[in-house]
Amino acid sequence: MTDIPYRTALIVGAGSGISASVARGLASAGLKVGLAARNVGKLETLATETGAQTFAVDASDPAAVARLFDDADTRLGEPDVVLFNASARAHGPIAELDPEAVRKAIEISAYGGFLVVQQAARRMMPQGRGAILLTGASASVKGYPLSAAFAMGKFALRGLAQSTARELGPKGIHIAHFVIDGGVRNARRQDPADRPDSTLDPDGIAQTYLAVLRQPRSAWSLEVELRPWVETF
Repeated sequence: MTDIPYRTALIVGAGSGISASVARGLASAGLKVGLAARNVGKLETLATETGAQTFAVDASDPAAVARLFDDADTRLGEPDVVLFNASARAHGPIAELDPEAVRKAIEISAYGGFLVVQQAARRMMPQGRGAILLTGASASVKGYPLSAAFAMGKFALRGLAQSTARELGPKGIHIAHFVIDGGVRNARRQDPADRPDSTLDPDGIAQTYLAVLRQPRSAWSLEVELRPWVETF
């Protein structure tokens, strides 16, 4: 299998699911890894396992995101892979949603994505290379009842991915958006006995992220949709 042609990765919105599996895969491939989250305490075990550096950040704060990248430049070297995995929800009936909670959810899921992509692009453009990966969801392409805020944030993130892919792709920067169309398996969400494989395995998702990083630039994927094989359409 072709080696990943990058050296340093920064994961923003790191946690125990998809991002943890991606971090393990990147570390195994020989990349230096940085893990950024609002609460870095939860990253201690993963950081030890992967040899990663950890960074505290509020992804919706422009100054905090700028500091994150400056710190990563110093401690890791300029990242040539950046994964934006942060998101937030404000669940409930549209007539009852707290406007402030909705604003914050959109700030994290969408505006935070913009801030991270902007900082990554500023570093990658002079080099003429790099990869920016954005984690989407079913809500990136279809809104669900009681989930307006999440859908707004994810629709916006997908638009950001499409626009920047067309702007930055010709400059040598690979932008890829991943539609995670289904529940992701974790300790609290296991497959029911009567429906094995009905959730997405985060390690399986990570394999796809890493495969995209290995793609030749003559055939880049700009969006990949992942869903359990047992799902009916």
